[in-house]
Amino acid sequence: MNFDNTTSTLEPKQTIIKTGLHIILTTDEDDLRPVYLAGNFNNWSTQDKEFVMERIGTGVYHFKFTHDFDYPETLLYKFTKGDWSEVEIDSEGNRTENRSTTQHTGVQKEHVGRWRKNWLPFKQNYLPQVLLISDEFEIPQLNRTRKIWALLPHDYDTSDESYPVMYLQDAQNLFNENAEFGNWEIDKKLAVMSEYKIGKIIIIAIEHADEDRIQEYNVGRTILGKGQGKKYIRFVTKTLKPFVDNNFRTKKDRANTGIGGSSMGGLISIFSGLRYPKVFGKLMIFSPSLWVKPEMKIKMDEEQTEDTKIYLYAGGDESDTMIEHVKNFKERAIASEFVKDKMKINLSINKEGKHNETYWSDEFPKAIEWLFFNTKDN
Repeated sequence: MNFDNTTSTLEPKQTIIKTGLHIILTTDEDDLRPVYLAGNFNNWSTQDKEFVMERIGTGVYHFKFTHDFDYPETLLYKFTKGDWSEVEIDSEGNRTENRSTTQHTGVQKEHVGRWRKNWLPFKQNYLPQVLLISDEFEIPQLNRTRKIWALLPHDYDTSDESYPVMYLQDAQNLFNENAEFGNWEIDKKLAVMSEYKIGKIIIIAIEHADEDRIQEYNVGRTILGKGQGKKYIRFVTKTLKPFVDNNFRTKKDRANTGIGGSSMGGLISIFSGLRYPKVFGKLMIFSPSLWVKPEMKIKMDEEQTEDTKIYLYAGGDESDTMIEHVKNFKERAIASEFVKDKMKINLSINKEGKHNETYWSDEFPKAIEWLFFNTKDN
């Protein structure tokens, strides 16, 4: 396989024997990242090693289906650089429709003008509606108040659909352009996902407690002292979720309810899932502060449940122990009686990832897609 930047002197017709279906791709933007086929033949998997294209020259790729390939009646597909954040777009930055063919033999020639990078660019008309639920939402369990936001699908007001819900910690850093350390840009990422019909979800964003953040996200007695995490979890579960379900068109069941966050926000989200598995069926855990309680016991506080999904992310440039702690957590979870064929855990590691919003922003849409939408056509 040739991955240098020299131009091939061979024409595609000289390198391909015309038996079975071949797809030949040319592109104006080329780099060393592999190109994959995703389609209705592999559940739209965007990084399927069985459908990676061979680079035969600068900006020229091809793929040959096996002689015994079981074709759908109409083959639908797109080209990606590894996930939907890096999917093909046209030369103007617009989404391309699914490509299709009914051929089972011969050559199908295709062209890609540009590729998305980190889910951008986005279109304004797909941005979610950002609604301030309250400046001072009461937290009776902690005898304090909090600012809480809802991000609703762009067409919420013109639709009668009900939506899954993800509860996220640290709202100050999720979509605030003026955030001191940057933000996840979840509004922009959700806009692009919605354009691809995979991002229709309600996000409930809960601001942290400023100077009391660590205490509020800390559960039980740890090296940080005694935390108030159990009370905070009861607030999200017993007070906030019923309010959201009563005031928005939500899918209330655990299969459509998730909780997540990063760092200490990731840690409190783990505990929320373990304490209330009947409520939260999806956990989005980024760079969790497992150093606070490295020997965390993986056990449930309620009756065992089915089909919990955990998206677990860590960066290699966060700390000396981050990846080790995350891998150990995954191994203990898999070995525990609580999990034991009842959970699906997706571990994503970016060896160059740092402990900041930029890397969590990049991971957010991948996690949402895997947790809620990974079986849908795109």
